[in-house]
Parts: sequence; C-alpha cells; structure tokens
Amino acid sequence: MGAHFLMRTCSRGYTYVVCSIIVAGDGRYFNAEAIQTICRVLAGNGVANIWIPQGGIMSTPAVSAVIRRREGGKAQGGIVLTASHNPGGPGEDFGIKYNEGLGQPAGEEFTEALYERSLELSSYKTLEGGDDIDLSAPAGTTYELTSSSTVTIIDQFDCYLDALKDSFDFDKLREFAKREGFSLLYDGMHGAGGPFARRVFIEELGLPESCLLRCDPRPDFGKCHPDPNLTYAAALVKKMGLSPDGSADPSVDPSTLPALGAANDGDGDRNLIAGAGCFVTPSDSLAMICDNWEAIPHFAKEGGPRGVARSMPSSAALDVVAEARDIPCFVTPTGWKFFGNLMSSKELFDQTDYTPFLCGEESFGTGSDHVREKDGLWAVLAWMSILMKANENVPEGESLVGVQNIVSNHWEKYGRHFYCRYDYEGVESDSANKVMDLIRDSFVSGDVASAS
Repeated sequence: MGAHFLMRTCSRGYTYVVCSIIVAGDGRYFNAEAIQTICRVLAGNGVANIWIPQGGIMSTPAVSAVIRRREGGKAQGGIVLTASHNPGGPGEDFGIKYNEGLGQPAGEEFTEALYERSLELSSYKTLEGGDDIDLSAPAGTTYELTSSSTVTIIDQFDCYLDALKDSFDFDKLREFAKREGFSLLYDGMHGAGGPFARRVFIEELGLPESCLLRCDPRPDFGKCHPDPNLTYAAALVKKMGLSPDGSADPSVDPSTLPALGAANDGDGDRNLIAGAGCFVTPSDSLAMICDNWEAIPHFAKEGGPRGVARSMPSSAALDVVAEARDIPCFVTPTGWKFFGNLMSSKELFDQTDYTPFLCGEESFGTGSDHVREKDGLWAVLAWMSILMKANENVPEGESLVGVQNIVSNHWEKYGRHFYCRYDYEGVESDSANKVMDLIRDSFVSGDVASAS
C-alpha cells in the first residue's frame, strides 16, 4: 500500500459537511491500523461523530443496518474495510468501500464525483500525535479527538439483530431448532460473519456451539480464501456429504449429515447453502426463497415481495418463479449498488416502491431490503424458515422434509436451470484486456457467425 494512500483516499469525499459516520472492517490484516488512521483523517476534516464497533470488526450487512437504524438513521454513510471474498494477510488484498446514507454501496454518481475530486487533491487534513483508540473498550466508551469530533465505541450486534428480528420469527425458529432431525453446520471462514453467527445461532436460537466451524475472525482468514463456494468451502462441502463438484457423495449416508449447511465469506455478505447431500446453486436458492416467501415474515406480512431482481449472469430460475407468482422481476448488471437503486427507488428517485424486495447474484450473494447489502446470515435464516414451514405439519418423530425435497419439488414444478461461471484469478492485465477486446469486437460489435 503506497505512502499516504489511506489519508488521500479518505480525504476525497469531504467537500461537504458530514456529521456522523461508521468505520468498520472485516478483520483482515491492517484492519485495526487503518481504522486509527481513518479516524484521524475524519476528525481532521471536521466529522463530528465517528462510530466504531467494538473490536473494529463488523460484517458488511451489519454496517448497513447501523447506517439505517442507529439513532434513527443519523449516519450519512460508512467506510468499510474489506476485500470481501478475497484473501487477507500481508501481501494479500485490502479494500476500502463507502456506503451511502441509506446503507447502500456508493452509486456511480458518487464514485465518479469522488474520482474527480481525487484529481484535484494537493493536500489532506489529519491529526498528528495522540494515543490510539482502544478498539476493545466497552460499547459506549467515547474518545474526544478534537473539541468537535468524538469517537464512540458501539455495540456491533444490536442494530443488525433488530433488522433480522424484524424479518424472521425468532421465537418459532428457536422452537424449530429443537426438533429431532434438524441440525445446522455453519462455516464462518474466519471472517467477520463468525461472531454474528454465534450471536444469532447460539445465543438467540439455542443451537449448540458444535454447529459453528471457523467462526473466529483472523487477519489472514486462517490462511484460507474466504469465498463461500465449492472450492474454498471444501471442508463444509465434505461434511455435507458432497463431492467437490457439488454432487452427492454416494458413499455417505444422508441420515448422518446436518440438515442445513451454510458458509459466509470474509465480510459476511455472501452465502453458500447446502442440505444433506444436496448443494443449492445461488440462482436456485434465490428462486426457491422467492417461491417460498410465505415462510418468511418480512415478505408474508406484506403479501409477498413487490419486486425481485437478479444479476445478469445468474440463471433465469428467478424469472419463471416471478412470472408464476406475478412479481415484477428485474435483471441488472453485476454490482449490489444496482439492487440498491431498486430497493430505494421511492427514497432516491420518487418512483415505485418495490419493497419488500428480494435479490441475488450468481456469485453467492442473496439479500432483501432489511438492509441495503447482500446478507449471508439472512439467507441462512431464510432457508431455516423455509424448512420450518415445510415441516409444520410433520408429526414429531417422523422424518423431516429436507433441503433435497424442497429442491426436487421446485425442479419438478418449474424445471431446472443451468448456467456456468468461470473465474480466472491472478491473470496478467494486458492479456486479459486483449481477450475482452476480442470478445467485444467479435461477439458484441461484430458478426457472431463470422467470428466462429
């Protein structure tokens, strides 16, 4: 990271007065040091209230919840230190993103203005000297950086937990978690989602500690790549009775496996869903949540979603469900900010209110309008709620309806959709750009037949 990178980056946006902002990260390498630097820059630029979660670690959806809910939505935005599902540790990825006042990722207009501002910077303001902020201090502790700028250590869970409890029936889920035949295995991949999983699944729903795997955040994510897919969540995949390609391992007895398996990425916003011997693709998961909206109180109390959306590379599984259920369906470019525009259509553009809203992308992201980010834990609770409703009339002692049953029934009703995504990592930029130019020239602007 270049000299003064953080100071220059965090000075770009403060051409207007910002009163309140949250600063948090996914716990990756340099997270704590970056928070100290950013707070000094914010104070130097006159930001009055700076909120930091205890420990400095917070999942990305929880940051969105704080922006929307703390002190009535007082924050004007948030700085999030994450490279999401990319590796951490010395020499690995570090990222800085900004979420705007409704909790959504910064839109193109904002980022373009930020870039233009960066071209004009010749200096930056910061504070020099002084003690570091104790990120481990109890929630409610304050630090006066200047006479007009105060840091407050906040509870990392409360706003996010409130958002989840508004979306799901925790009392009923707690009872369902006790049923014979139900068990959960959750892989936090040593990311920011782990402590939130412990708070929700252990402390709130009463599940055993044994249901958690790799839920202690580490600066290098335990030297793993925290991407919740079949490749990098291999330990969970195997424990769910799956082969590396996602098919069922015929040598494993499904009755010995957890009923529901899930993994989150480094900042807790993406998810992998599996049942006993059954991998659910991200596109299918989104479609099945949509078709089972009655199981999710956030949708059920409003008569269902008023809008749904998927990223362009996702399969059309959502489209056929939305058509059958008479729900407006949108296809967007890749990027959660485009979903944010739809979710906040009323507030931002005075257009149609599509909330409650459901959306997802092929890269294992699923979410709703309870926050303005994808949300891995939300997806797990959605599937737990679907299983709970599917089993509400199953007598005690009988075999429960499982994920495989729900998936098979869905395919029988709507057909099965396929798509394929290829990831090329660590590719040399010039060569990659030549490939993309060839695709644009031959298949976008050119004649497909002549290029074949």
